[in-house]
Amino acid sequence: MRHIGTSLGVLGLAAAQGLCAQSWTAQVSGTKASLRGVSAVSARVVWASGTGGTYLRTADGGATWHAATVAGAGDLDFRSVHALDGRTAWLMSSGPGESSRIYKTADGGAHWTLLFTNADAGGFFDALQFWDAHRGMVLGDPVDGQFVVLTTGDGGKSWQRRKPPSALRNEGAFAASNSCLVVRGKSEAWFGTGGASVARVFHSTDAGESWGAVETPMRHDGAAAGIFSLAFADALHGTAAGGKYDKPTEAGGDLAITADGGRTWNAPSGGQPNGYRSAVMFVAGRGVWIAVGTSGSDISHDGKSWKLFDSGNYNALSGAGRDAVWAVGPGGRIARLTWR
Repeated sequence: MRHIGTSLGVLGLAAAQGLCAQSWTAQVSGTKASLRGVSAVSARVVWASGTGGTYLRTADGGATWHAATVAGAGDLDFRSVHALDGRTAWLMSSGPGESSRIYKTADGGAHWTLLFTNADAGGFFDALQFWDAHRGMVLGDPVDGQFVVLTTGDGGKSWQRRKPPSALRNEGAFAASNSCLVVRGKSEAWFGTGGASVARVFHSTDAGESWGAVETPMRHDGAAAGIFSLAFADALHGTAAGGKYDKPTEAGGDLAITADGGRTWNAPSGGQPNGYRSAVMFVAGRGVWIAVGTSGSDISHDGKSWKLFDSGNYNALSGAGRDAVWAVGPGGRIARLTWR
């Protein structure tokens, strides 16, 4: 859109151990681009992306970052990056019509290949995710009343348009953090929406061939309100985060949780994050959830109650293990989570 829990046993253990986030530790990115894409491969290899055709890569955990521009893409906004390793990554730009594109590198960014250009003048890509090195999915805003869902089975060399689910009036997805779409397992996919009379979660169990949709208690009082991010701790426990982008400090309706794989969603019983949140993730190995947004970052040990631990502006999250979590934001902001 043009606007911008795991098991109770694990969560209970995390709370009992007192694990909590201490702070974000800033890293020098070498760019002033606004960053909305980040993909952590390991504790050392991380990619990021943003405005001005910018991509970034580190091979030493963020001690040093290499920032560059994709040739011929200087006017594109790379809202999404998905990395396979230190050499292979995909970038997706978000924008109207042909400004939505997909690129791939197999040599660490030395060369990029343009794989796909959106041909729908009214189209707008929101997110790009992969199940594995070959199978991936792109989500786009509705065209002629239907969401755009593209899938690939050959690493992005070719893309097929699947039978898309119909959208409500004014309904769309948010290209805020590359996490309004999430995939897991061999063929499951979910995406969250907003901007309409209700915020919904769509779910597919067959890699986008068919979809079901359910309503959520998320905020939906305007074009900039709804679900901005989805994350799952396992096959059943998930979190939806969002709120109202243009009211970043207004709390309420910013988060919903599921314990049945997304068939039903409920407001958390212990309270909401402190305002709009554009990205949420589960930190495997620590049993905690992290959410970030323009007005700060929150942590939860159970997915039901949240505590603010930082007031900085971040757009997106990615992690690769218990001690390897990064956030990116405006002005080239990149930080790694430091644990107490």
